[in-house]
Amino acid sequence: MTVTDAPATNPTRRSRTIARVAAVQALFQCEQSGDTAETVISQFIRHRRVSSTALFEDGHIPDADLKLFQEIVLGVTRRQDDIDAKLSGVLPEQWPLPRLDPVLRALLRGAVFELIGTDTPDRIIINEYLDVAHGFFSGDEPKMVNGILDTISRSGNDGNA
Repeated sequence: MTVTDAPATNPTRRSRTIARVAAVQALFQCEQSGDTAETVISQFIRHRRVSSTALFEDGHIPDADLKLFQEIVLGVTRRQDDIDAKLSGVLPEQWPLPRLDPVLRALLRGAVFELIGTDTPDRIIINEYLDVAHGFFSGDEPKMVNGILDTISRSGNDGNA
């Protein structure tokens, strides 16, 4: 399935949140496996059944906004140098990007791509990725995500995808 095959209906907020969760997982997989974004997207669609009939309980991803999922994964991989530079500019010196948990790194990259590469309001992006962070982490990571994304948002978003 490609972006053009995605359903034409307006996605719900839930479908966009699920797409962001899937994108974080896909970005993690890209980094860990070394596979291209296109390969991982194809694997997710085929094997994780990113569709409206899938069930979380089966290890699948139901109701994801496929267009957003693909936009995030492809956008991050295409603009990763810019995204990583922006992140490195706000991370504490003792926590350089390579030291971060790989899931946290994937989450931040997805969020920063959306902040600098889409027209979605920053407050929506930050709130969505805070929800995603709470789904993956139970410690202080969501606070860190909030601080980093807020700092990037306040510094201004230079350029669109």
